[in-house]
Amino acid sequence: MIARSLRLALPATAAWLLAAAPPALAQTPTQTPATTLAPRDVPARALPVPATVSPQMQAIIAQPLRTNWDKPPTTPEGWRQLAESNVTAVAPQIPAMAERMRVTIEPSMIDGVRVYTITPAEMPERNRNRLAVHVHGGCYVLNPREAALPEAIFLAGFARMKVIAVDYRMPPDAYFPAALDDAMTVYKAAIRMVPPANLAVFGSSAGGALTLEMMLRAKQEGLPMPGAIAPGTPMSDVTKQGDSFQSNAMVDNVLVSPDGFCDAATRFYANGHDLRDPLLSPVYGDVRGFPPTILTSGTRDLLLSNTVRMHRALRQAGTEAVLQVFEGQSHAQYYRDDRVPEVKEAFDEIGLFFDRHLGR
Repeated sequence: MIARSLRLALPATAAWLLAAAPPALAQTPTQTPATTLAPRDVPARALPVPATVSPQMQAIIAQPLRTNWDKPPTTPEGWRQLAESNVTAVAPQIPAMAERMRVTIEPSMIDGVRVYTITPAEMPERNRNRLAVHVHGGCYVLNPREAALPEAIFLAGFARMKVIAVDYRMPPDAYFPAALDDAMTVYKAAIRMVPPANLAVFGSSAGGALTLEMMLRAKQEGLPMPGAIAPGTPMSDVTKQGDSFQSNAMVDNVLVSPDGFCDAATRFYANGHDLRDPLLSPVYGDVRGFPPTILTSGTRDLLLSNTVRMHRALRQAGTEAVLQVFEGQSHAQYYRDDRVPEVKEAFDEIGLFFDRHLGR
């Protein structure tokens, strides 16, 4: 840890060393396949909870690894029961959460898709003709019904704008691309409700991937882009490529391992489909023409590299893209609890980004 800190703290020295390095160090990575390079041996180490975050976030970071992260269900009914247990745990928290955030929640259907409309008690004039569509996370198999709502409630409350949360179909009732199809059904309805420039789309984890997949599908179908999107810690490469799948394995206390629960869940949803398809791994898609994008991750997030690589793909395509990375956080912990200062900070940033880019 000390050596890592010194490397980060001495950019001038690092630049001098690079300038003085022999020509072999300047070779491009494509000259030597990564698979032939020696891996870095990292000694066993203990990671302290950082003192550089709020006490509330320290408590979240200090939590043990997720229970049964390496014991996913093995039957369709097992996956259904797990999703139902998730609802049982989360649903009772929703009324108090909505009261703190000063929002109302109304369930309904949009063209056959279950949705929840979350409306803030006070909405500034500039947001009255704006709308955000939310697609929830949960590795494509968790968070049905009320369990889908916390992130949507947070944006509605902190940004004070109306949100439609999509309760998309999931396995074992429906497989790829059902979640995307349902999200697109709501998207098509939303661009009839407000001008596309006044619309935002957001979500985290699988919801972050779905946000990006929706843009790819919208391009395929010739639909207008929204004004801005916010894919948080997106599952943008479910083939498990990327540095943090290794560097943050057993560090992220939510996803824990690239071979854990979420990998099994994604394969269950994909139902044999090619995991490299951009509609499952959007980092491999053509992202030219995407709307302004804000991405969020944490330094302990197993999907930090998924988020960073997606950010770079967007920038290389000429898209305005902002990357915010939070200290010490594992996967999607920026929307764990609305009473945590870092959670408010994350959603304030997303709200400000939307305010700058959405029409009025």
